[in-house]
Amino acid sequence: MLYVDIPTRSELDRLIAARSDASVSLYLQTTAETQNIDQARIQVGNLLKEAVTQLEAVGVQKRIIEAIEDQVHDLQDDDDFWKFQANSLAILVTPETLRSFRLPTHLQDMVQVSDRFHLKPILRAVGVGQHAFVLALEENAVRLVEVTGELPAEEVRVPDMPKDAASFAGTANVNSRSYAQRKGGGEGQKVLLRAYARRIDATLRSVLNGRHEPLILAATEPMNAMFRSVCSYADLAEQGIATSPARMTPGELAEAARPILDGIHADLLADVRDTFSARENDGRATTQIARAARAATFGAVETLLIDMDEVVPGSIDETTGEITFDDTASAATYGVVDEIAARVLKSGGQVLAVRREDIPNGESLAAILRYAI
Repeated sequence: MLYVDIPTRSELDRLIAARSDASVSLYLQTTAETQNIDQARIQVGNLLKEAVTQLEAVGVQKRIIEAIEDQVHDLQDDDDFWKFQANSLAILVTPETLRSFRLPTHLQDMVQVSDRFHLKPILRAVGVGQHAFVLALEENAVRLVEVTGELPAEEVRVPDMPKDAASFAGTANVNSRSYAQRKGGGEGQKVLLRAYARRIDATLRSVLNGRHEPLILAATEPMNAMFRSVCSYADLAEQGIATSPARMTPGELAEAARPILDGIHADLLADVRDTFSARENDGRATTQIARAARAATFGAVETLLIDMDEVVPGSIDETTGEITFDDTASAATYGVVDEIAARVLKSGGQVLAVRREDIPNGESLAAILRYAI
């Protein structure tokens, strides 16, 4: 399985607010196949050298650079850490701290050095992608299957997950027609099945807590309705796999889930594009970076689409939102689109990191505004 630890919204807010004399953001491709992880460990060292070169070019003190190097080298040497990886790895380091996040998305190797972290690649992982969980639920069995973009689907072990409805209820058969303590007949069956569903929901929290991937339910009635009525996971997909999962392999469940994932992503982008078109004529939508920077500074951006791969170097005035572009990236600049995204998130807006072709007019960004500015 992929070992993923995407930051929660509160963690993301802290990363956005973090400032340092030297903030280094390293992104690299990794693999969940432990036997093939050595190349990624080597690549961390290569990216670190590039970061050090940028820091030295702007005169950062040697002791600060050494503090950053020490922390990254410690991570490189941590064998246990490298045993459990995903498709990409983010390493965010200052002289005092190092945070790492294992991401399900496939990212380009990247080095960004500034006084703040470069977080756009993480924003892509937070959004909708090809990573999900399928809950294969029936009265006689329950499984959680992890679905990723390229690796084979795998069953996930969930601590204390009930084996089936009957053993959970302590009966031979939940369909028994006899009555005991008002739990019998058709009404008693509903009580037991709902309790079974509630226990499954509770045990899933140990795996899904803090996650944002869609949970796709594969179940028939009455278990489909029973689980939906008690599910506490916010990202339970409205559309499910409406067939018995009893004989479906993890791979077959994944194949059935992928069209649902595609639909979720397509619906989200279609809604955003429709809203953009409706507001553009009213002066409440823009693809101009300078205008979006000013709007984000004043908290006027409701939704922002950004190109997940492009980096536009420069800086943005903290008070006015005036933007200054630079020809090349360096430790003296940062990605201005990334900074616009950070300001949108600070003001409670939504940010979606997508492919350039998903942005209106194929621009670097598209901003939907709360009000004209």
